[in-house]
Amino acid sequence: MTLPVTLRSRLLEMTNAGSVEELWAMHLESMAGFGFDRLMYGFTRYRTSTSLGDPNDFVLLTNHSASYTDVFVGQGLYHHAPMVRWALEHEGACSWRVLGEMLAQGNLTEAERRVIAFNLSMDVRAGYSVSFRSLSTRAKGAIALTARPGMQQHEVDAVWDRFGEDIMLLNNLLHLKILTLPYIPPNQSLTKRQREALEWVGDGKTMQDIAAIMGLTQATIEKHLRLAREALNVETTAQAVAKAAFQNQMFVIDI
Repeated sequence: MTLPVTLRSRLLEMTNAGSVEELWAMHLESMAGFGFDRLMYGFTRYRTSTSLGDPNDFVLLTNHSASYTDVFVGQGLYHHAPMVRWALEHEGACSWRVLGEMLAQGNLTEAERRVIAFNLSMDVRAGYSVSFRSLSTRAKGAIALTARPGMQQHEVDAVWDRFGEDIMLLNNLLHLKILTLPYIPPNQSLTKRQREALEWVGDGKTMQDIAAIMGLTQATIEKHLRLAREALNVETTAQAVAKAAFQNQMFVIDI
């Protein structure tokens, strides 16, 4: 079986996307074609057994309204979202019909019930969640696909029955492609000099070597590295190198 030309073309466009913004715009259009008009994608590399890490380090993409994200994300409501809990414990796709089953079985906490009530008040009532496979215990990515207002869950399930594999393919590619593109959280952007100094550290050069290569004093190199650590909110230069590499801020062309 071959993929429809339109889907094949979209997959090719996504693989060639040069920025997260370009890729996200393509994906919003694709998902809207299936009836999902509001999306929220999240990814962290800093998950622990008790936390998803600093929200400032999340890769977070959404076209939900500010009135929704200010509460769901800004006020930390996501900590108690049942489908976020499901995504952390599972991989694959899940219909939101499980929320009705959870309610019926009494398996939700009061905080989780408040999240559902808030979602309903914002017309977030039908959809699917996709939890992406990760080979690291510290990393986790997932996306919530919210159906357009007026769509019922049984209608969403019917769409998934027919196009679920295509939808999964598009979302898996979105996730994998995002991991290859520069994504810089607010206030964590490095200057050209800071990136260059970190790159030379990553190449194993000493402070004396870096100073000679960049034509600067060692004190100036130390200043660039200190400012890089501050921008990335880490304590050591080794952590700064790792975090900048995770964000694809280092060793990239035309950033």
